[in-house]
Amino acid sequence: MKPLLEVKNLSINVNSDEKKIKILQDISYKLYPSQTLAIVGESGSGKTLSALALVKLLPNAVSIEAGDILYNEKNLRKLSEKELRHIRGAKISMVFQEPMTSLNPVLTIGKQISETIMAHKKISKKEALRQSAELLEKVGISNPKERLKDYPHNFSGGMRQRVMIAIALSCYPDIVIADEPTTALDVTIQAQILKLMAKLRDERKMSMILITHNLGIVAQYAHFALVFYAGRIMERAPVKQLLKNPAHPYTKALLDSLPKIKQGRNILKTIDGNPPNFEDKIEGCPFHPRCGEVMEKCKTSLPPEFKINDEHTSRCWKSETREERSESREQ
Repeated sequence: MKPLLEVKNLSINVNSDEKKIKILQDISYKLYPSQTLAIVGESGSGKTLSALALVKLLPNAVSIEAGDILYNEKNLRKLSEKELRHIRGAKISMVFQEPMTSLNPVLTIGKQISETIMAHKKISKKEALRQSAELLEKVGISNPKERLKDYPHNFSGGMRQRVMIAIALSCYPDIVIADEPTTALDVTIQAQILKLMAKLRDERKMSMILITHNLGIVAQYAHFALVFYAGRIMERAPVKQLLKNPAHPYTKALLDSLPKIKQGRNILKTIDGNPPNFEDKIEGCPFHPRCGEVMEKCKTSLPPEFKINDEHTSRCWKSETREERSESREQ
């Protein structure tokens, strides 16, 4: 099966005080039709910037240094701004973290949804509003025709996120990027939003990139996962393999920090230290200052991605022996 989206050796810099700071380094992955790809990691690992780069929505000080972004084998990096506008929203859309700052507070919900539809389809305003009401109903908002007249402040946080999902789905895109779509929502609403997105993904046969720090969400809703740390992919694997057989110490630490039902009143495990600043110059593996399994080699040499099996890789020197065992079994 051909990938719908392929990212090749993507590197992103921040231009600050006449110097370039590397944020993402050599990011490569593939997204297949109807697949949900999870990008996992702590805050500041580069997850959101990797998604914004796909449709060139990076902040002014941030730029793509190298790499290719292929959508249906078309290189998005080589497209003009005019050509990209036909893809943003129509083919690749995004649900942002905080809907209150993403929605325009002085425009009605109906106007914001219908404008998105009319930007990509040659239809009348009346028809766009009709489709907008259908979308609100689809995402679980009652009295949709009346709610089109309301403003964002008339909606709760969960309802505003439903509106953002309606906007993202308004032109039947091939790919939806969901950037921490349940941030600041209570647990019950989080579950409702995620179930809704999974249901709409399956109904419309869309692909999804789900950006999150919550491995519980990944376990329930994603097919494949990338684990980011300090702007690099430290591990990649199908979700079931990643949860059952994590290879990188960082992935293991993330899983160990999750609360367990049978854990009782024991203290939750944490990862010592803090994620590195991108200006910090760390020799070797970027995780080694916080790693409980660190070796001398980790402090001096950056590990490559070692192959655990056909779909599973780990950027850890301890995975080198696992790759050798995997190769010997294949022979």
